[in-house]
Amino acid sequence: MKLNEYLSKMKGGAKSPPGVGFTELLWSWLGAVMGIGICGYLSSRYFEPRDLTLLIGSFGASAVLVYGAIKSPLAQPRNLIGGHIVSALVGVASYKLFGDTIWIASALGVAFAVVAMLATKTLHPPGGATALIAIIGGKKIHDLGFFYAVLPAGAGALILLLVALLVNNLSKHRRYPEYWF
Repeated sequence: MKLNEYLSKMKGGAKSPPGVGFTELLWSWLGAVMGIGICGYLSSRYFEPRDLTLLIGSFGASAVLVYGAIKSPLAQPRNLIGGHIVSALVGVASYKLFGDTIWIASALGVAFAVVAMLATKTLHPPGGATALIAIIGGKKIHDLGFFYAVLPAGAGALILLLVALLVNNLSKHRRYPEYWF
């Protein structure tokens, strides 16, 4: 491939996606505030006093998908739950194996999380962050070990899913999920 051909691929070719209406904005906002709010409330009230958490940064990106891009294959229940759990397991394993060199553990953890999600048909981009958090999250996260895949990764994703099921189906113009498996 010639350099010009290679560089011309970077121009793109598709049109920009259309804007969304005001009611779509409101439903997306409501889902995000409820999903993250419930995780945050439960975390601060019940989990953090026990040196646990139910709120991790990757859930912010999950909220974008499951409340704002509800038709995306990456936002469906299998991807949401599976992507977080699979990636959490991979991230913890990477930290345990390579944690003495954080940059290697991080690179391998995220790369293997991508491969594991693809192989299990659970691709959920926030899962990459879930794997990375398992590696760079600090002592409290590291102390959880593989339990990190259950709490916060699995349980928090489940709460986001329950809120998505509730909120995304209140409007007659929205339907979630597109499929389960």
